[in-house]
Amino acid sequence: MDYAKVLSEQFQIKEEYAVNIITLLDDGNTIPFIARYRKEMHGSMDDQLIREFSDKLVYLRGLDKRREEIRALIEAQEKMTDEVGKALDAAQTLSELEDIYRPFRPKRKTRASVAKERGLEPLALSIIKQEKGFHPQTSAQEFVSEEKGVATAEEALAGAMDIIAEQVSDNAEIRKRIREIAQNYGVMRSVAADAEKDSVYTLYYDFTESVKKIAGHRVLALNRGEKEGFLKVSLELDEERPVGVIGRLLDRGTNPLCSDLLRAAGEDAYHRLIFPSIEREIRASLTETAAESAMKVFAVNLKQLLMQPPVKGKVVLGLDPGYRTGCKVAVVDGTGKVLDTAVIYPTHGERKAAESKAKLLHLIKKHHVEMISIGNGTASKETEMFAADALKSIDRPVYYMVVSEAGASVYSASKLAATELPELDLTLRSAVSIARRLQDPLAELVKIEPKAIGVGQYQHDMPQKRLGETLDGVVEDCVNSVGADLNTASPALLLRVSGLNAAVCKNIVTYREENGAFHSRAELKKVPKLGPKAFEQCAGFLRVPESRNPLDNTGVHPESYKSAKELLELLDYSDKEIKSAKFTDISQRVKAKGTKTLAATLGIGLPTLDDIVKELAKPGRDPRDEMPAPMLRTDVLDINDLKEGMELKGTVRNVIDFGAFVDIGVHQDGLVHISQICDRYIKHPSEVLKVGDVVNVKILSVDVKKNRISLTMRF
Repeated sequence: MDYAKVLSEQFQIKEEYAVNIITLLDDGNTIPFIARYRKEMHGSMDDQLIREFSDKLVYLRGLDKRREEIRALIEAQEKMTDEVGKALDAAQTLSELEDIYRPFRPKRKTRASVAKERGLEPLALSIIKQEKGFHPQTSAQEFVSEEKGVATAEEALAGAMDIIAEQVSDNAEIRKRIREIAQNYGVMRSVAADAEKDSVYTLYYDFTESVKKIAGHRVLALNRGEKEGFLKVSLELDEERPVGVIGRLLDRGTNPLCSDLLRAAGEDAYHRLIFPSIEREIRASLTETAAESAMKVFAVNLKQLLMQPPVKGKVVLGLDPGYRTGCKVAVVDGTGKVLDTAVIYPTHGERKAAESKAKLLHLIKKHHVEMISIGNGTASKETEMFAADALKSIDRPVYYMVVSEAGASVYSASKLAATELPELDLTLRSAVSIARRLQDPLAELVKIEPKAIGVGQYQHDMPQKRLGETLDGVVEDCVNSVGADLNTASPALLLRVSGLNAAVCKNIVTYREENGAFHSRAELKKVPKLGPKAFEQCAGFLRVPESRNPLDNTGVHPESYKSAKELLELLDYSDKEIKSAKFTDISQRVKAKGTKTLAATLGIGLPTLDDIVKELAKPGRDPRDEMPAPMLRTDVLDINDLKEGMELKGTVRNVIDFGAFVDIGVHQDGLVHISQICDRYIKHPSEVLKVGDVVNVKILSVDVKKNRISLTMRF
């Protein structure tokens, strides 16, 4: 297969770009490096698109590998024909390949194999031929044999029909047509396994929707309801179409006696062999498509969460709420260093609450705390009310924010946390993580397995390996788009940098400890096991603010330093200006000289020139600073305070297929259904909303008993 040609058509890019991407990937280049520093070779495709390209390339190579495996297996049976060979060459999917291989696949004992052992295959073939004058019932008498276990002519015919049914089932063309019919006309149906039992699946106790239209989140809900024993799910299909297809392909109309038998064998093949198999395939395909869609939503949400703007340089107090074991407290300075820890008991009666308030206020005053970060788990609401009340006693502004604590307990019990915070109990480590999440969500959340962060839907029902790969790709892209400070980045953050592995990350940290801070990117070459290839892949994503060379604190790759310096000279910057690294007017100077002229003079592509100019205009820039700032609060609402029609501001916490969950300052997030997001039609909420957006909402309804809040953005 010509992979470049196929992929260039699928991704609608030039074939030369497809060739270049395949070569770059095969040469061991990482996707972030290809996306950022080889733009001229692929037409400035983004990292997500290149990742999809890479996945498709892997699929196509796997398809070809399976094609050759099947070819070898058929040839080993000495059954390869020109027709089969052409069909194998033409197959575009794995299911098509498996359909072709089905007749040649070694079978377990079946009704057809038993009939063949009894010598009934010639009778079956004669019926299929449908020659004029052939009488199946009469011919069947010839196959009666006590020795072979065929007692009567009827048994002989029944065996022959079993052979015909299996041949029909193994026919790739028939399967392909019936699969298409099922995809176009099939209906997914679910009923209650026990109608008396109440569950979250009541919506699906009597549910039907066409296979062609059913939404991915419904497929996943049906699967889970079935798995948990609340639903019985099936694919329904009017048999007239598929049975008609089989009949038309089998019956030549030359022998009515054979036609009746073939029709019966075809119906048996459909009901007993084909439809159950097609049903499994369709459901598996729907699940795979739904899972891919859900993983994309998860990936988009995760990216938005990781790219939340950091709250830089602020002293933050983290609160990890709890009832029985109390509320864990940790104060961290502007760099995330732990200054103090404590445990308070705001829910253990008035006396304990008063003591807790005094201790909290003491810590705020002692360490000049500017912000409080509260985890959203158990007792979060009570802790938020307690903190909001305490803040009223302070004569300066101190804000709080409720952050997701998903994965905090996973982190606190990890080896990484034990290494970072060896002196702290694991419960206090969670409070430190919660505080740091407000300071720098990306730097803290990279320490946690992405699946544990919980900004998707049905993530436990996804193929876990594929989900892990998808989310790891998102984390990698985020870390590399922001960059990492070579002198302060944790091993967990460094591990996500393009081209670095665990051993090299450990060596970087060891080098820092033994030799002090790095003074340039070039010094990276002294790190053991960090070879030329690794340096090429990682250097552009690592920042060295302490370097004398201002380019070391930008996204300009060392391979482009010469071009960057020549550019500054061509733009008439003085040595003094270059040393001060202030190039705020660089865009205007480039425009005046002409971008095409400059690119030609420097011998670089326009995308590379554009990137160099952007980096020089804002050295050390953080792309997260361009995102909306997090919404901070000073007071708290209760769900009982909410009234229909009330207008509030909220923060989008999760975007899913059917809407978005918005934090409006009560313990329970409200749901904005997709139909209530905007006045125009949208296919998916992510077209309008992303995690972290601050939005205006209006209360549609409140169900206090069920803890449900319905919101609208259409007002």
